[in-house]
Amino acid sequence: MCPVCREALLLQEKTWQCVQKHSFDVAKQGYVNLHIVQHKHSKTPGDTPESVTARRAFLSEGYYAPLKQAITACIKKYGVKYLLDIGCGEGYYTSSMQASTDICVGVDISKSAVQSAAKTNRSVTWIVGTGAVLPVLDTSMDMCTTLFSPIPTDEILRVLKPEGYCLVAVAASKHLYAMREALFGEVNLHDPDKIEKQLEDHFELVEKECIHAPLNLNQQALKNLIAMTPYAYKAKQERREQLELHTSFDVVASFQLYLFKKKAA
Repeated sequence: MCPVCREALLLQEKTWQCVQKHSFDVAKQGYVNLHIVQHKHSKTPGDTPESVTARRAFLSEGYYAPLKQAITACIKKYGVKYLLDIGCGEGYYTSSMQASTDICVGVDISKSAVQSAAKTNRSVTWIVGTGAVLPVLDTSMDMCTTLFSPIPTDEILRVLKPEGYCLVAVAASKHLYAMREALFGEVNLHDPDKIEKQLEDHFELVEKECIHAPLNLNQQALKNLIAMTPYAYKAKQERREQLELHTSFDVVASFQLYLFKKKAA
């Protein structure tokens, strides 16, 4: 969808164009930037190149594979053909989801993340864009996914087909507890169930699953995990440096996965 006039964009060779002649070129890396200046709140929004690199290195080692497998199993179970991954990051989960769909679109506000993602899978339509104006047409998607990302409820309702699905992954209450304790001392537990309250007016809960992944991290994996999270800049420098001295560290990653279905209008 054109972010300027909201008409359909059609791909002509290497350019997406609408009937109003707004056009957006596909970059050489294989993505398109639909994050127009009117929708920007900073010059370089989203994840930094450093956190993108760290996340790619960490995820490529398979530490979060149990979550990826649960997500792809859900998509296969419900026969999803048209999928939009909101906050796709560097594309680790998106590429896996694409294998089970006909059309898969990954959107993220971070240009660095989308550039990285576009190198992994040319079958995904990769877009730099914002959840405030999702770059797809009304009632065009069977499922929207939002994995550790903000949930733009109104926009998801707009782009989902009637009875479409929204798959949400968030941190479970004790996600990375040992690491957070080392970084902050006092730890506030996550509250994953607030997602249910946020969506209850417009969605019904279909499935709910908690996934635990015990991890034994070497020093580099530990550094990558810290760097890919908000803890990297929230923790005091001396605590982070002290934690990064560990050559081996045990921690449990815990995820809460929710599948919601759009209520009838």
